[in-house]
Amino acid sequence: MRLLFVHAHPVPESLNTALCTAAIDSARTNGHEVRLIDLCAEGFNPVMPTEERRGYTEDVPIPADLVPHIEALQWADGLILVYPTWWYSQPAILKGWMDRVWRPGIAFTLHEDGQRLRPALANIRLIGVITSFGSPWWFWTFLMGAPGRKIILRGLRFCTNRRTRTFWLGLHAIDDQTAQTRQRFIDKVRRQIARLPL
Repeated sequence: MRLLFVHAHPVPESLNTALCTAAIDSARTNGHEVRLIDLCAEGFNPVMPTEERRGYTEDVPIPADLVPHIEALQWADGLILVYPTWWYSQPAILKGWMDRVWRPGIAFTLHEDGQRLRPALANIRLIGVITSFGSPWWFWTFLMGAPGRKIILRGLRFCTNRRTRTFWLGLHAIDDQTAQTRQRFIDKVRRQIARLPL
């Protein structure tokens, strides 16, 4: 399977970076083709400028900085997002990536009658999330309603293949976790990726 990993953490020595490295290593070991987009390392600009927004639904040239991201998205069979959950959702750089890259004509089309959305990324048959949380699971799930999970597994998934499978791996209350607990979660990530079909 062609797996596109999108990583969104600014600190190279973070748990999230270790999770991304472990997931990619497992994917390669198990015979998958891999591409990595490291948003923070490349300095991706998450802000949609005025003129880009004005031409958002028009047939205009794609901004040059988005072309490699769009090509990678269209290349992939599977998309795996690795990021920390901040303020109950994705970091701004990842949300901006979704705003700018998952655009009309790429991720979805607008039907002329009533501007209804239609999926355009039928090549993607898997979406996975590997994330960490400062909050305990009950607070994020029951009190906040898991907004970050809904954005990915409902919103982005809509733009992909009708039979897209999903997985979600999250380590909650990371500040209270021991080194052993963190390592067990890294191992869990490795096992999850190893189970993906070719």
